[in-house]
Amino acid sequence: MVELIWDGKYDANGKRNAPLRLKLPFQTVETVNESAQQRQMALDLFSVGRPAEWRNRLIWGDKKYVLPALLDEFAGQVDLIYIDPPFNVGADFSYQVAIEDENFTKAASIIEQKAYRDTWGSGLDGYLAWFYETVIFLHELLKETGSLFVHLDWHVSYYAKAVLDEVFGSDRFINEVIWKRQTAKGDVTQGAKHMGRIHESIFLYTKSEKHTWNTQYTEYDKEYLDKFYKYVDADGRRYTLGDITAP
Repeated sequence: MVELIWDGKYDANGKRNAPLRLKLPFQTVETVNESAQQRQMALDLFSVGRPAEWRNRLIWGDKKYVLPALLDEFAGQVDLIYIDPPFNVGADFSYQVAIEDENFTKAASIIEQKAYRDTWGSGLDGYLAWFYETVIFLHELLKETGSLFVHLDWHVSYYAKAVLDEVFGSDRFINEVIWKRQTAKGDVTQGAKHMGRIHESIFLYTKSEKHTWNTQYTEYDKEYLDKFYKYVDADGRRYTLGDITAP
């Protein structure tokens, strides 16, 4: 298989650098109260065979420390993971606030810079090293029947896919889900020098061939039924007498 190489993937002796596995203890910052009924419902859904304090937990921190801390209890136990990592756009996520006639820039705090930065000291190499370490831990957390969804855009999506292929295996790539985020348009910020970037990608991987997949169904649109299944039998079931051509 073709391998993607980035600066720092191997050490001076040609040995692949392993991700840092520093496990820090969690500290409770805030607990949200809930009714006895809500608590019981959550326990029924989640806590079978697990400590009750783990349900509905929101963890705030750098994945470099959070993911290794989860491995002792959750390695090989997670059914589904969805991640929306930085897209390597080089943004610092400061934002401007307009108050009357004045504009103010809200710079990110020290914690926000650490948690939400999308800038990398070594460019794409730094991003890929960071992403590779993340995928290694996520692979270890998943059950054999588990699935991983990775949401990215055009900046690094296919570099990231090569990393995912390496860790999970290219045969564990199930599909690329296209998320259309807006209608077609010219990109004014780029001087309309390229086609409008109107979609992002969600890559679906499974840990093994034993993955579970529950097909989801939704109701047909009434206009579609009225047009193509206009006849109704005595039991209320719709049918057609001719060929169906999808709209």
